[in-house]
Amino acid sequence: MTFSRNKSHEMKRRLLLGLCNNFAYVVMLSAAHDILEKQETRNETASTSASLHVDFQVGNSSNSSIYDCNPVSTAAVLLADILPTLFIKVFAPFVIHKMPYGVRVLFCAIMAATSFLLVSFSSAVWMSILGVIFASISSGLGELSFLSLTVFFSRSVLEGWGSGTGAAGLIGAFLYSGLIQAGLSPRITLLIMLVVPIIMFISYFFLLVCPPSLPQWRTKETEYAALVSEDRQQLLDSSDDEEPESSTTEDQPTGPLSFRERLSVIRGLWRFVLPLGVVYLTEYFINQGLMELLFFHNIFLTHAAQYRWYQTLYQLGVLLSRSSLRWLKIRKVWILSVLQMLNAVFLLLAVRYLFLPTVWLVFTFILYEGLLGGAAYVNTFHFISKETEDRHREFSMAAASVGDSLGITVAGLISLPVHTYFCSL
Repeated sequence: MTFSRNKSHEMKRRLLLGLCNNFAYVVMLSAAHDILEKQETRNETASTSASLHVDFQVGNSSNSSIYDCNPVSTAAVLLADILPTLFIKVFAPFVIHKMPYGVRVLFCAIMAATSFLLVSFSSAVWMSILGVIFASISSGLGELSFLSLTVFFSRSVLEGWGSGTGAAGLIGAFLYSGLIQAGLSPRITLLIMLVVPIIMFISYFFLLVCPPSLPQWRTKETEYAALVSEDRQQLLDSSDDEEPESSTTEDQPTGPLSFRERLSVIRGLWRFVLPLGVVYLTEYFINQGLMELLFFHNIFLTHAAQYRWYQTLYQLGVLLSRSSLRWLKIRKVWILSVLQMLNAVFLLLAVRYLFLPTVWLVFTFILYEGLLGGAAYVNTFHFISKETEDRHREFSMAAASVGDSLGITVAGLISLPVHTYFCSL
C-alpha cells in the first residue's frame, strides 16, 4: 500500500514536471501568429509610406491572397522553436551524462523564464525569435533529461510524464487563447506565464524525491553506474507486473557507455525513431504549414483567434492520447504514421481547393491529428523503456527523443515554401 501511494505521488510530480517543461514551447507556437502580426503592426506604425500603411491596414503585405497570409510563415517560429532542440537531442546524449541533473533543471528554468521576458518586451522580429530559441533550449534539454530521469523510478512514471507533456499543450494553448480572448495583450499574457518556470523549479528541487544514485549536483561516473543498475532492478522487481525484461543487469559491465556502445544503441533505435519522426513531420506540417491557411471569412472568430483555437484543439487531442497508456498500448507505431500522412494529404487538398464548408470540420480533423501524435509519442517511449537493456535504457530514452524533433524540423522547412506558394495565389 505504501509503495503504491509513493508511486502515485511520483507520477503526479512527473506530470507536473512534464507540464512545466513543455509549457514555454507550446505557448510560443500558439503565439506564433501574434508574434509575427505584432511586428508587422509596429512596422506599420513606424512607416512613413502611405501606400505601405494602406497594405498593413488590410492585414499584411500579402493581402491580395485569398488566404489572408502573414508575410512570414508561422513555420519561421516553428523552426526557431525546434532547431535548438534538435541540435541538443543529436549531440547531448553523448556528453550530457557529465552534467548533473540538478544543473540541467536549473538551467532549463532560467531559459524558460528568459524566453517569456524576451518575447513579451521584444521590439523587433529578431528579438522575438531569440526568445523562442531560448524556449526551445529549455524544452529540448528538459525533455531529454526528464526522459532519462524516468529510468531511476518505476516505469509507471513514464505515463505521468506523457500526461504532463500533453497537459502542457492543452493548458498552455488554452490559457494563452483564453487570456487573449478575454482582452489581455500578448505581453501581459506572457508575463503572467512566468510563474511556470518557478513551479518547475519548486517541483523538481522541493517535491520530487530522488533516489541516492541520482547524480544531482556532481557526476559520479564510476560508483554511479552500479548503484543505478541496482536501484533500477529493485524498482522493476517490485513494481512492474508486466512480462519480465528481455535483459538483465547480471554479468554486464558497469560505468558509462563507450562511444561505440552508444552508436550501437542508436542503430537499434531506428525502428522506433523513424515512425515517430514521420508522425511528427506530417502533424507539424499541418500545424505550421496549413493551419494558418485554413481560414474562414465572416465567422465569429477572427483569423488569429481561429489559429489559436486550432492549436488548442490539437493539444487537447495530444493530452487525451498521451494519457491513454494504461488502457491502450500500440506496438505498431507505423500504423499511426500512415494515418497521420493521410490526414496531412487531406488537409493539404482542403487548403488548395477550399472544399471544407465549415470551421467545425477543421476542428474535428485537428483534434484527430493530436490524438495520433500523442499516441505515437507515449507508445514509442513506453516500448523503448520496456524492450531496451537495463544498461542502455537511460541513453536510449535520451537518444530516441531526436525522432520527434527531426520530424518537426523537416516539417518547418517544407512549410515555408508551401506558405509562399499558397500566399502567392
